[in-house]
Amino acid sequence: MAGRNIGVAVDMSSCSKNALRWAAANLAGPGDRLILIHVKPSYQYEEGVAHLWEHDGSPLIPLLELSDPRVSKIYGLALDRETLEILTRAAGQRGVQVFAKVLWGDPARKLAEAVHKVPLQWLVVGNRGLSTVKRVLMGSVSTYVVNHAACPVTVVRENMLPSALTTTK
Repeated sequence: MAGRNIGVAVDMSSCSKNALRWAAANLAGPGDRLILIHVKPSYQYEEGVAHLWEHDGSPLIPLLELSDPRVSKIYGLALDRETLEILTRAAGQRGVQVFAKVLWGDPARKLAEAVHKVPLQWLVVGNRGLSTVKRVLMGSVSTYVVNHAACPVTVVRENMLPSALTTTK
């Protein structure tokens, strides 16, 4: 099924990078769009014109622009080298188009809303593996998204074996 918008929740943690690797290797295919969804807690602390996108998020930012420091300052999104390498490899080897979208607000709610607003046909999120007590006290972004997103959601566990993350089709 080509031409899907596949969202990946990315916060630059090792867990979200695992989710990105998994999505690129196991889900995205030629003609699909891999869209990084990065949620920041508040637009009020951002420099630039971020306040213009407070409600609907930034426009889709193409891969070519993601490594430009001027662009990252405008959107408050600075991707590290490892993340850019994963994206570049996905675009080159898998034939997918890569974009990023920055949203501001509560991560769990904004990720669930992105399914409709982008729109997404699939969403991949990482799971930090919170203990039961922490999950009850703090809540879990992945649990909320699984229960509220109106599309298939894949949760990639932080402790997933590396071999499963590097598989290519």
